[in-house]
Amino acid sequence: MTYPADFTAILPFLILATAAVVVMLGIAIVRHHLMSFILSLIGLVLTLLSLPLAATESPRQVTPLLVIDGYALFYMGLVLAATLVVLILSYRYFSGLERNPEEYYILLLLAALGASVLVASSHFASFFLGLEILSISLYVLIAYSYDVIHRVEAALKYLILAAASAAFLLFGMALLYAWSGTLEFARMAEAHATQGGSLLLLLGLGLLTVGIGFKLAVVPFHLWTPDVYQGAPAPVTAFVATVSKGSMLVLVLRYFTQLGFHEHPELLGGFTIVAVLSMLVGNLLAFLQSNLKRMLAYSSIAHMGYLLVPILATGDLVNQAVAFYLVAYFAATLLAFGVITVLSTVEKETEEIEAYRGLFWRRPGLALGLAVSMFSLAGIPPSAGLVGKFILAATGVQSALWLALGALIVGSVIGLFYYARVAIIVFFSSEEEEAAAPLAAGSAAVLAVLALAVIWLGVFPSSMTELIAAVVERLI
Repeated sequence: MTYPADFTAILPFLILATAAVVVMLGIAIVRHHLMSFILSLIGLVLTLLSLPLAATESPRQVTPLLVIDGYALFYMGLVLAATLVVLILSYRYFSGLERNPEEYYILLLLAALGASVLVASSHFASFFLGLEILSISLYVLIAYSYDVIHRVEAALKYLILAAASAAFLLFGMALLYAWSGTLEFARMAEAHATQGGSLLLLLGLGLLTVGIGFKLAVVPFHLWTPDVYQGAPAPVTAFVATVSKGSMLVLVLRYFTQLGFHEHPELLGGFTIVAVLSMLVGNLLAFLQSNLKRMLAYSSIAHMGYLLVPILATGDLVNQAVAFYLVAYFAATLLAFGVITVLSTVEKETEEIEAYRGLFWRRPGLALGLAVSMFSLAGIPPSAGLVGKFILAATGVQSALWLALGALIVGSVIGLFYYARVAIIVFFSSEEEEAAAPLAAGSAAVLAVLALAVIWLGVFPSSMTELIAAVVERLI
């Protein structure tokens, strides 16, 4: 072990953890919302800037717990960028909170730290540690403005179901340890190659899949999603929809790729059913919603189903498909929730679809941003979502996943209707007059960058696919 090299490799984790401690110490000295925000902003920016330095030691196994490779660093960058967007959007939103808005930033930094540990995990111990750091932070973030009763209700639902899913995960890990004698992903893959499958392996993977299914909110583990999305503060919902789900999916791809997932037809069949049901049920339930946050909750179930297609597939497009679609999904989802956030206050959120009628005539920039996000999530050109779905479909065609491909096509067609409804309603005439309050410069800049990113990646996808091919293609 070379300690300087190891410390360089894990520098992003060290900076992010230090930033959370610095914000905590700052609050202990003096309570000041802007100071806590600035310290958190500096911490996240420094963490992002440390990624190229960590890449100089990549690929590197740092103890059996973490692997720092291009795959981990790319997704850490995505997690940190999404957290930075949520942080900037949160400042104005929580400025209206009378009691203790400062601790919110500690929790957000810790949640990002947990997600970063997840994407770099190569051991079940680090997997569970990262997951619990993320989950425990989310319990509090969801109920942060606890004067609003439905936020406490949403947090309790998430807490109870997350605890149940953690039990499934731990029991599954115990069975996998009993089968292989190790908790390391790589050594477990070696045991699988030498020993082959067994009942313990299938039971362990089955229980693990249940716990993972809850975190991804795929059918039939999705029932918590609409209530938590609706109940949580809008910027926290954006974090749950992107960082929380995305980091878990990244870990799933790494683990199952190493284990030889495709050698188990039982698991493949189960994942195929889950993917198909998620794409169809998620889109059908989203179609029925009149609340924008609940609609996005159900549609996120469908998008997780879409992302299971490349995990089921084999071939050289798998990593590229997951990476590109996650980038497109993150950008569009953060843009949608960003518009909701800037139009909402901590006491009352603008979440009914009807409330957005005629938004273009009152706030044209926000209306166009919302329309761009809906077009991308629906897969309408020229948006990143269309390119992402095309690459997903290509992986399915390569592996002849015709059932999953059929569900992807049908689900996307259903999605066109409810996404288009939101995108069109903002241009309808409305009798309601609203004084256009000035938009905070930080929020305006973030939303503009997200909208441009969605369009840019739709028109020039090679700028991202080339980066992914250079950075993400190999897993160690």
